[in-house]
Amino acid sequence: MQYISMLAVFTLCGSSLCNLIQEQQTDFGLRVFSEAAQSASDRNLALSPYGISSVLGMAQLGAYGSTLQMLISKMGYSLQARGMPKLQRLLQRDLHSEDGVEIASGVMVDRKIVLEKIFRRSLAKAFQSIPHQIDFSQLENARQVINSWISDHTGEMIPEFLPSGVLSEQTRLVLLNALYFHGLWKMPFDPKLTREQLFYRLNGSAVSISMMRTTQKFNYGDFVTSDGVDYDVIEVPYEGDSVSMLLVTPFERDVPLMALNKELSSSSISQWRKQMRKVNKQLAIPRFSMDTEIDLKSTLSKMGLGDIFSQSKADFSRITTEEPLCVSKVLQRVKLEVNEEGTKGSSATAAVIYSRMAIEEITLDRPFYFLIQHKPTGQFCFQSLNSFS
Repeated sequence: MQYISMLAVFTLCGSSLCNLIQEQQTDFGLRVFSEAAQSASDRNLALSPYGISSVLGMAQLGAYGSTLQMLISKMGYSLQARGMPKLQRLLQRDLHSEDGVEIASGVMVDRKIVLEKIFRRSLAKAFQSIPHQIDFSQLENARQVINSWISDHTGEMIPEFLPSGVLSEQTRLVLLNALYFHGLWKMPFDPKLTREQLFYRLNGSAVSISMMRTTQKFNYGDFVTSDGVDYDVIEVPYEGDSVSMLLVTPFERDVPLMALNKELSSSSISQWRKQMRKVNKQLAIPRFSMDTEIDLKSTLSKMGLGDIFSQSKADFSRITTEEPLCVSKVLQRVKLEVNEEGTKGSSATAAVIYSRMAIEEITLDRPFYFLIQHKPTGQFCFQSLNSFS
């Protein structure tokens, strides 16, 4: 599918969710999206901010010392602070209680590892999650168990989340979040009005896609960034009105979507809602499906979270004191289907945590020097350049 120059922000606007942790998690998730989008300007990108916040929140519960302080600083909140686990649990409960929304958090832990009691209690308090033992020495079986768990909690939209090779015998934990959403539009689009139309991509080219159309009263607002870029925001509600899609796009066709990155924050969304008004609008949006996968290690490192991946700096001793741990990968896959009836979406997010005592492999899969040295004298007996040419 061609790149879609449009940002869709799904929001839950119930008053019970308008609390501090919800705003902080929204801000962090949107910052991750903005950073990831910088490296994905030529392709489709869909992320689940809540999924990212959840798995890193679980990692935060197991962090200690400078690693914990770094996570708190960059994420903007601490789940280890008094009262915060309860707020996290209530947030997850409110999300899960919405019709068409299913959320699950899981922890798969190697059966050889003994978890600290404080970590197990924190997981239960914040995410209502009880760790499941798994044998990571049986890699394919472990992968199938995790993929089956993800499939069960994403409406079977993501049956094969973890590809072969992601896990190793050094894997100690996999922190998981799964989200499934199926929402019907409050006012469905008439399929008879859907027709082919040109869609203008960021590189200036155009492609023909199926465009859905409807005319009705929407919450709408026009805004201007601090840099003087005009943009539109229109809200398309789902049945029940508590879940909606916010469509955000520059007013001028030749203005890149990246110009709106600074506008992605919980405070901006709140400001949009205050200023938007019901107006009669004709809306045309693409009928599309997306399936995106991303390893967020590079993105999170650029955001200052690189220490969690470091074998020398990461400190997750609140998870276990038996061996040092570090995060290996933070993976996410998102599938979306938007049509005349509504939207189906699912996301799977995983933080794969390795033992820092693992032996790092050095693969000589490129030309290398070969030297044999007599150490007492320092003399080289043989020296060679191997390029296998």
